[in-house]
Amino acid sequence: MTPSINRLRTALLAFILLAGTSWLQAQDSSKAVAILNHQALFVMNLQKAADFYKNIIGLPQIEEPFKLGKHVWLKTGPHTSLHLILGSEGKKEYYKNHHICFSVPSLEIFIGKLKKNNLTWEDAGGKKGAVTTRPDGIQQLWLQDPDGYWLEINNDQQGFTP
Repeated sequence: MTPSINRLRTALLAFILLAGTSWLQAQDSSKAVAILNHQALFVMNLQKAADFYKNIIGLPQIEEPFKLGKHVWLKTGPHTSLHLILGSEGKKEYYKNHHICFSVPSLEIFIGKLKKNNLTWEDAGGKKGAVTTRPDGIQQLWLQDPDGYWLEINNDQQGFTP
């Protein structure tokens, strides 16, 4: 057989094995794994929160199925979203370790956006205007959204897919 036929045969065999394995795994419901669908934040001012997540964080707004004027849905990944829900009666105190993390392609450009919008940030220890460099080299900063929810923003290039 020619080398191109052998490559085609090998590729076809690999495809059949992969497809068969995927099909078998899909049939075994005992191995089903939960995946994250969405996160929801209860907010005081829906428009202010939505503007922050769209204009500062950069999340695109997606269709909101309820059509009640009390929700904004934003895309956070290929199969995940953030739901902002109107109804919080006041700003609350949140722990920094209870946060949402977003990766950006350039932390420097993101800091420029924060400065342009007069928004403050801090490092993991709470030092204002500072950035933390983790032991693995990833840089991160922390800020709060209009309702006081903590956000970590990092430059995790390995996991970044816009």
